Amino acid sequence: MHSTRPVSPAYRGTVLAMLLLVYTFNFLDRQILGILVQPIKADLGLSDTQLGALGGIAFAMLYSTMAIPLALLADRTSRSWVITISLAVWSGFTALCGLANNFWQLFLFRLGVGVGEAGGVAPSYAMIADYFPPEQRARALSIYSLGIPIGLAGGSILGGYIAATVDWRTAFIVVGVAGVVIAPLFRLVVREPARGMSDPVAIAPALDRAPASAVFRILARKPSFWLMGFAAGFSSMCGYGLAFWVPSVLIRSFGFDLFTAALYMGSILMIGGCAGVLLGGVLADRLGQSDKGAYARLPAIAWLVTVPLFAAGLLSPNPYIAWAFFLIPNGLNILWLGPVNTAIQGLVPSHMRATASASFLLINNLVGLGLGSWIMGAMSDGMTARFGDEALRYSTVAALGFYLVAAALMLLAVRPLRRDWLSG
Repeated sequence: MHSTRPVSPAYRGTVLAMLLLVYTFNFLDRQILGILVQPIKADLGLSDTQLGALGGIAFAMLYSTMAIPLALLADRTSRSWVITISLAVWSGFTALCGLANNFWQLFLFRLGVGVGEAGGVAPSYAMIADYFPPEQRARALSIYSLGIPIGLAGGSILGGYIAATVDWRTAFIVVGVAGVVIAPLFRLVVREPARGMSDPVAIAPALDRAPASAVFRILARKPSFWLMGFAAGFSSMCGYGLAFWVPSVLIRSFGFDLFTAALYMGSILMIGGCAGVLLGGVLADRLGQSDKGAYARLPAIAWLVTVPLFAAGLLSPNPYIAWAFFLIPNGLNILWLGPVNTAIQGLVPSHMRATASASFLLINNLVGLGLGSWIMGAMSDGMTARFGDEALRYSTVAALGFYLVAAALMLLAVRPLRRDWLSG
């Protein structure tokens, strides 16, 4: 049932806070594997290629493909219910990861985490677009996207602490059970908004059940959708890969213990990531009102600046100097979240937004989340005979070239985006 009651600014903020909480658990459950790589590797005897597959392909395979059918369900039923059930499912499978005894058990449980998380993000984007008017959407989506740095930092710090004081299995179980507990609270608080209620032009009720093929036909004709999707995918190959592997670089190349690496990563992700996400939303809302192309230009510039700073940090001989170099690019590399996700909402009518977001996420996650950590892990295994423990460091530096590809594609999207954006 759609809510028809007037929405106060306070309730709008409450909804955004609850969506942020769920998104934080989304990324906490993803990142916790990254900080636990070394104890899992030692306990289960896995290679870097296998660990990279667990961080990427195992999660992304069903996460990406299931997102579209679940988004279609959300566009036709209750988005708040889809998010609630998804949270319970992915949290349950996260807890099960703590019971795995070999690679294939852990692979299957990570598949389950991916299935659950597939139903969380796209319906949340669509709900935010209904609760917030166009001139506030990039900021609202950026606040929601704070779940990424907060979740990544929380996964590093909480997972590292529990693994250091108890073991890696308990870390999975604790964060998984916590998500299951939060799921019913989310459903009690968050009401389903009416489609298009914050748009300047109302959508006719007859359009509320448009077929999926209609969404795909609209997107297929818009070059900006494809350019932004693949640009985000190439950037995510680096972003997700670095988030997964840098904790291991800190341990292997800088000699950190597990919890020190967790605090180091957590501080960078929290400070740099939160600042970058919020900056992207503020700049996009300000510049995008007069030029829709700004939603694509901003991420491109950010990625171009990111590459030399990340390279300097990864190649630095001193971890404290590296921290300073890491801080800024950890914000710039995810500055795109508010601008690009807002742009995707602007390409289709309001009743198609969850499906459009899921289509975008399919490209982004299959390319970025599916391949990033695996490619870096495979390169590390391939270079280990020559470089030893330093192989992982060099593989992450080599992968930074994907940011340059992402920037080029996003710059190509600037002009088409101005044409493709729906007026009104």
